[in-house]
Amino acid sequence: MEKTKHLTPRRKIIPLQMDATFFFERAVQSLDRYRYDKALKYFRRAVEYEPENPVNHCNMAGILSEMGNYAESNNVLRNVIDTVDPSMTECYFYMANNYANMEDFESAEKALIHYLEHDPHGHFLDESEEMIELLSFELERPMKVTNIKSREGWFEHDRARSLLEEGKFTEAIKLLEKLVNAHPEFLAAHNNLALGYYYVGRLEDSFSSVRRVLESDPGNLHALCNLAIFYQHSGDRKGLDELVGLLDKTYPFHQEHVFKLATTMGILGHHETAYRHFRRLLKSDAGGTDPCLYHYAAVSCYNTRKYPEAHRLWKQAEKLDPGSDIPKFYLSVVDSVLSGTSDSASVTVSYHYHLPFEEQLRQLQRGQGAFPERLRNDPLLRSSFFWALRHGDRDTKLQVIQAYGPVADSEVEAALRELIMQSDEDDYVKKVAIFVLRSMGAKDPLDAVIGGREVKYDTGVYSPNLPVWNDSWQGVLDLAVGRMSKRYDIIQQHDMVTLWVEFLSRLYPAVPKIGKKEGWSGALEYLTAKMHRRPISYREVSLRYGASITTISKNVKMIDEVCGLRQKMSSIFANFHENL
Repeated sequence: MEKTKHLTPRRKIIPLQMDATFFFERAVQSLDRYRYDKALKYFRRAVEYEPENPVNHCNMAGILSEMGNYAESNNVLRNVIDTVDPSMTECYFYMANNYANMEDFESAEKALIHYLEHDPHGHFLDESEEMIELLSFELERPMKVTNIKSREGWFEHDRARSLLEEGKFTEAIKLLEKLVNAHPEFLAAHNNLALGYYYVGRLEDSFSSVRRVLESDPGNLHALCNLAIFYQHSGDRKGLDELVGLLDKTYPFHQEHVFKLATTMGILGHHETAYRHFRRLLKSDAGGTDPCLYHYAAVSCYNTRKYPEAHRLWKQAEKLDPGSDIPKFYLSVVDSVLSGTSDSASVTVSYHYHLPFEEQLRQLQRGQGAFPERLRNDPLLRSSFFWALRHGDRDTKLQVIQAYGPVADSEVEAALRELIMQSDEDDYVKKVAIFVLRSMGAKDPLDAVIGGREVKYDTGVYSPNLPVWNDSWQGVLDLAVGRMSKRYDIIQQHDMVTLWVEFLSRLYPAVPKIGKKEGWSGALEYLTAKMHRRPISYREVSLRYGASITTISKNVKMIDEVCGLRQKMSSIFANFHENL
């Protein structure tokens, strides 16, 4: 009988792949068991298999450092920088740690400074700050770090944000433009540049900036919110509706994003959505002490006819900001609605924490208190005035220019200089702006487009059409301006100066000899008052200027005849020669 054969089953042999990944994984397992000797052995093998991979070298240097072999660790790191990958700037941070552990603090300082000044990513900035403190203590002197590469632009960006918050929009725009040119990937700077353009009314530039952000980061919430506001002001209904549909479904987590979305939806008129987000903020830890936040929530309530809730929120804002007129003003508005004495549609309630633009102008016209100081220091108020100067009607622009007179800072000067160069702007508006620029003490010549052609105004001469400007003519103006400055607004003062220049220009060179300037200055005030329908008498002017009624009336008649005021303003001068 044939013997039965016993077959041994074949085993499936899986070949062991000995590569860098294999040794790396073995090294990590050894590290988990705190077997640094084995981990070092495996990392060395990984380096042998992939000598061009700088990560393997750094892992080996890290193990050597853990084992206390700081000098050998630095040798490995130096080899990475010199031969493997010179862009591995973090090696300098590792080397600084090793030198510090070796108590070679001078070398540690040198390596850390090199890391901070050359590393573009800044992954170890927090740790570097701790090491700076240690090294400064050990060396008994501050470290000499001239710049931190990974934070290039952040200082300038923080400065630009502060300028925007202070209302210094032109200065902020210049700084941000330089910043985004140097760092095109700096999206936050692009977003703030878009806002800066928007605050001064440069909508096309706003769109360009925000679209650059969205090209790099399509989901950037700040950019999407800014774009929605720009769509609204440009009248792009289709773009706005699509974007609002997206924003309405957005439910951000971070409080900064919640606030941005809430204010944006409110400005866009989606007050219910805005109120929902403002309520989230008020319930958070950060919502209990900010009067602005209560104002925003109150506005969303007012605009959705939740008047009792709006009243309660404005009351809370008043408690938090007792010195401000803003909560008081809106409390009076909502009180009048609740009492039935006014219609809710009669007042525009803005999400900005300031008085409505119309109320600000009324206060200006009433001469109330520190309005110029508020216009100088309140960024939202400044923004509304810059916007009105670009997009308001003729009367609004004149009121804004008048408000700018007492402010007289570089931002105002830049805005007015830009206005007088606008070819499509009303010439009278530009001439008033030129007058204000002169009264502000603008130093350089004023370039303007008047009558469709470019004109250069010398700030010391009131008319480019007169070949000379006599000191006695200026003396008449100085006296009139000095006596009129507290009782006449800037527009009226401008019209007085214009009248005097027109009179001289029409007569030149046969200008009458200016004897007593008081008689001419009084005549100019009298005529200016008549042009603006202000009550005035010859006797009043005579007493104010110390000139005889006869002299003043004679000069009034001459100026009237030369300038044709009777024909120009017959309704005003119907009773031109009053009974004395």
